[in-house]
Order: sequence, then structure tokens, then C-alpha cells
Amino acid sequence: MPVNPMTFIHATKWGDLPLDVQSRTTDCLLDLIGTAAAGATTPLSKIIRSHAASHFGSNRPVHMLFDSRPVSPAGAALAGGMTIDAIDAHDGFNPVKGHIGCGVFPALLAVAQHVDLTDGQEFLTALAIGYELGGRLGVSLHDSAPDYHTSGAWVALAVAAVSARLLKLTADQTRHAMGIAEYHGPRSQMMRCIDDPTMVKDGSGWGAMAGVSAAFLAQSGFTGAPAITLEGNNVAHHWADLGADWQILQQYFKPYPVCRWAQAPIAGVLQLKQQYDLQSSQVEHIEITTFHESVRLAIKAPRNTEEAQYSTSYPCAAALVRGKVGVAEISPKAFEDPEISRLSKSLVIKEDAQCNKVFPEQRLAKTTLYLNDGGIVSTEYLPPLWDAESPPSIKELRLKFHQLADPVVGPERAGKIDRAVHGLANGTDLTTLQNLLHTAVS
Repeated sequence: MPVNPMTFIHATKWGDLPLDVQSRTTDCLLDLIGTAAAGATTPLSKIIRSHAASHFGSNRPVHMLFDSRPVSPAGAALAGGMTIDAIDAHDGFNPVKGHIGCGVFPALLAVAQHVDLTDGQEFLTALAIGYELGGRLGVSLHDSAPDYHTSGAWVALAVAAVSARLLKLTADQTRHAMGIAEYHGPRSQMMRCIDDPTMVKDGSGWGAMAGVSAAFLAQSGFTGAPAITLEGNNVAHHWADLGADWQILQQYFKPYPVCRWAQAPIAGVLQLKQQYDLQSSQVEHIEITTFHESVRLAIKAPRNTEEAQYSTSYPCAAALVRGKVGVAEISPKAFEDPEISRLSKSLVIKEDAQCNKVFPEQRLAKTTLYLNDGGIVSTEYLPPLWDAESPPSIKELRLKFHQLADPVVGPERAGKIDRAVHGLANGTDLTTLQNLLHTAVS
């Protein structure tokens, strides 16, 4: 018997979540926080946080991620979503070609502070619900609309739902909140940002802002139901196994802070570099064979971190030269490296029909290195690392978290955040984590 979405939103408890869902929710939370810490150092984040502080006042303010200035819950959701989106290292969901947690988590954190939520298990439960709804809403939108929207389009509805849960809205108010969020959510065109990368990114922050605003509007009696991606007859099949087939278990993680479409090519470069003990100076040029969308990541000489993150050639070149792709490799100082520039500008990328056929469920790429001595070495067609079928271990995720967070907040504070996140599932008060996340960084 299908679960009623309103019952699922408001009645699901921590103990109702399977153990693997509980564990994965904690993993996703830690990964999002690490990405937020790194994102807080970017110009994008600094601009949007200052914007929220100046223009999103409130008579009951909350604080932004890694920023102690008071703002409204909607302003904190906007700033937090865009801060995470500023470094493209957060988890994602292949069927929707986008991201859920990036917008849901900061919105949830803001509304939790607004309602004085202290129950850590309740916070994690709401986060898992947000992932479950976000995945299905995204698939429903893709199934019912002709163009490719940014994640904010469906994240807005998931945020409205979990905000409604924390605000203790009625089922009818929740329906209206999701309808408002769907109507006003940012149906922005993702490929525009792929072709011309700028700070607008994946719309997650704007969707988070719209979702929080929708919940507060519905609380005040504003109407907007129905949300057709939830209630339309043509998408009912996407909701038939709600609460049984958990979307959060189908998320991928990213080992490198760039678009997922470039992850398999990077993995291929690093595999060949290690396998053949190659130095970049031995390589005449790199060739990537992959799917159309990865080919569209065409920036070869980035001028800013947004262009570096939405590129296939540049991070592949950086991987070959430096043996890794981290935040430093997508930062402006690295753009001056002449060897990275040489390899990026000479990289050849080809589109493959079979890779196109299996996209978006699979993001395959073949990497070939043409050597100066005339040799040629290649990989098979590889998927990205850390997909849903082969997720990273908690040790690997913790290492990634500390690589992102330690340079920003310091190892001591990062360790406290790590422990606080993992304590939530055991009943630790949410306040400890909130205090750690709302302290400003330079």
C-alpha cells in the first residue's frame, strides 16, 4: 500500500528509518558541511552572505553557515545553499542530473534554529525525508517538463516539506507550501551555466530560499496547492514506493570538487598516471571520449573557480600535473601553472554514442594519453568513483571532510564538528553542532 506523502512528511520517526538510511544520512551531512566550509572561502559565498545580511532582515533572526551575522531563515537558506554550491564537491543523484542535500540541509538548519529544535535525531530524520522527497520530485519534474532545470526547481518543494514538518504545519498547509514552492521555484536552465559558467551555479540556494519562504507563507494562510510533481496523475508511479526505496542510498559522492560530468575523466587520468608512473612532461596530449554533456564542459583556460569547476579539460590537466584535484587546483593561483595550461589547451575530447545512450544513469569516459615517445596508453570506459553502487567508506569520507574543512576552520574545530555530526544519531543535542556551524570564518 503506497504511503501518503503527507503522512510520510509528518509522521516518520528516526526509528522508522532503516539502519543503512540512518548511517547514510549522517555521511551526507558530514560531506555537506565539509563542502560548505570550503565554499565559505570563495568570492561567491562572501558576496551572497553579505547580500543576505544586508537584505534579509528578520524580527526573529537566525545565523548563516559559517557566518554569525543575523538574517531571516530564508536568507540563511539562500546563503547556505549557494555557499555549498560554490565548491562543486557535494553529493548528487544521477537520475535528476543534480543535487538534493545542497539546498535541503542549510534550509533545514535555518528553520531548526528558528523553532529552537534541539533533537539531533529529529534533524537527521527531516534531512532523510528531504532527500527522499527531493529525488522523487526531481524525477517527476524531468518526466513532465521538456527542458533541463537546475536542482533548485525540485529542491524548493523538498525544502518546503521539511520546513513544514519543523513548523508543525497541518497536512493541508503542507500541500499549499509545496504548491507555492513549485510555482515560484527557480526553473532555471542548467545548460546555460554549463556553457557560460558564472556564480548562478545550480540554483540550490534560490530553491532553498523559495522553499523556506513557501512554508512560512503557508503557515500564514497563503495558498498554492496542488504541486503537480507530487499530485499529478502522470507522475504517480514515482511515488508508489515512497518510504520503501530510499533515495538517499542512491546518492553519489565526489572525490574531486568539480562537476560530476568531469569526474570519470579525472579518475582515468590519475589511474594511468599511477599505473605507468608517468610525469606530465612525458605526455604530449590527453584525449577523453565521453558523453555529450561532459563535452559541453568546454572551458580550457579558466579565469575563475566557477569556470574551473565546470570544465573537463582543465581538471584533467591539473590531475596529470599535480596527481590530485582539490580546492587548490580549482583556485586562481593554479591557473598560472604553465604545464597545466599546456595540457588543458591541448586536450582533445570526443563524444561517444554509447556513453550518450547510458547517460544520465551512467557517466562513462575513456581516457587516453599520447606520449612524447610515440606511446599510447588508455583506460577502459570507466564510471566516476564513489557512485551509489560503490560508495566511499566512512574513513574516506572523513578524510575528504578534513581535507576540505581543516584549512578553513582548523583541525580542532573540524574534529569537534565531525564528532558532533556523528553524535546526533545517538541522541546528542543539536545545539552543539549549530554553535560550531554558526561561528564565522575569515
